[in-house]
Amino acid sequence: MATLQAIEGGRFYGVGTGPGDPELMTLKAARLVSGCDVVAYFCKKGKRGNARESADPHIRDGQREEPMVYPVTTELPHTSTAYRDSIEGFFDASAEMLAGHLAAGRSVAVLNEGDPFFYGSFMHVYLRLKDRFPSTIVPGVASVMGSAALLPMPLTMRDDVLTVVPGTLPDADLRGRLANVDAAVIMKVGSNLARVVAILDALGMSERAWYVERASMEAEVVQPLAEARVRKAPYFSMIVVPGTGERR
Repeated sequence: MATLQAIEGGRFYGVGTGPGDPELMTLKAARLVSGCDVVAYFCKKGKRGNARESADPHIRDGQREEPMVYPVTTELPHTSTAYRDSIEGFFDASAEMLAGHLAAGRSVAVLNEGDPFFYGSFMHVYLRLKDRFPSTIVPGVASVMGSAALLPMPLTMRDDVLTVVPGTLPDADLRGRLANVDAAVIMKVGSNLARVVAILDALGMSERAWYVERASMEAEVVQPLAEARVRKAPYFSMIVVPGTGERR
């Protein structure tokens, strides 16, 4: 049996913690979380965040924890200069905090909900540190797969092509990306839910679409989109349109 890579001082690990169910963390993720000198995680003010909650069984006494608290979340439009300046400054400061530990020879596990390289906050500190310190990425079960596992049919079949689209795109772009897809996942639904549903209705896709909220968590919701009565979807929600296995 192959031996897993040893935990090295001065190396940072981007650790995917999965979609929310602690049992969906990988064995490697659990090992690294419990073995690293420092565990860092992103969160909102006053909360630990889902990544930290998922990793809780593997945190041990004596480890240093570093919460990285977002300065803004939904208070400002994501396209505004004020938001970009605030969030980029936050990632700069977070990366330098992690660099201090790494330069001192400590191993650092940076927790990320889902998968680190799939719309994850980790990638922003990674891009700032990757040329300065050695790194290892530990993939996690992405929310797309956590949501798809709740449906009564496969996400993709045969030669289906899966399209993943952020719901934050402008209407014309969103409609263009979804037109003629085999299977699709619309992420970042949130306040965009109503217009995403309107586009799916116009494309004739609503009847085979599913609304999934907080996949794998205790409060998960899974409904056919046509039956969903949600005005504003929370952050942990998406719309899944399974493929049929028949090429268009």
